[in-house]
Amino acid sequence: MDGMYVKVCGLTSEDAVGAAVSAGADAIGVVMNETSPRAVDRDRARAVVRAGRSAGGPGLDIVLVVNDKPAVDAAALAVDLGFDVLQLHGRRYGEADFRAAAEGIGRIWRATSLVHEPPLTVGAYGEERLLLDAPKPGSGERWDLSMLTDRGLSGQWLLAGGLTPDNVADAIAQAHPWGVDVSSGVESAPGVKDLAAISRFVEAAKSRR
Repeated sequence: MDGMYVKVCGLTSEDAVGAAVSAGADAIGVVMNETSPRAVDRDRARAVVRAGRSAGGPGLDIVLVVNDKPAVDAAALAVDLGFDVLQLHGRRYGEADFRAAAEGIGRIWRATSLVHEPPLTVGAYGEERLLLDAPKPGSGERWDLSMLTDRGLSGQWLLAGGLTPDNVADAIAQAHPWGVDVSSGVESAPGVKDLAAISRFVEAAKSRR
């Protein structure tokens, strides 16, 4: 991995995948939550995965993000569509869900918010990585990073929520995450990625490690 680990999430087009990979992103995310403006159907998800495979090769993590599907069903969907990783997002999912999903797809990430008072040890539910998001995931709202003070976070955890090309370097300096995740912070409108912003975000994040 070259510098800070960077995931660009909510991708819906081949062009956005190309921009993320060309900039040096380590992971791309596809959302299949029914209520998200970034949600895609199965055919579009397959196309994004295919573009990621072509552009990024085996070193790129391609992540399916869900928050409203049963964990076992989500794992089966991720495998069927060719994803590397399943990210279960939110308080709907407990430890048993993570363990069950892991039997279907070996790599599971846990995404949560501090407002849910989750366990903050990476791997507490058997997950490979932990993502800490804003209280309103996908809203683009910046949250108070001082909440992380003295939390003892370590290992492979990603910071998300309100990050942009202009503030990600400062956020990294304050929170010291292993990686960062961006979605709305590189959009020109909800669900519409700004290709130049993707490049600027990855460059700014990578400059901090």
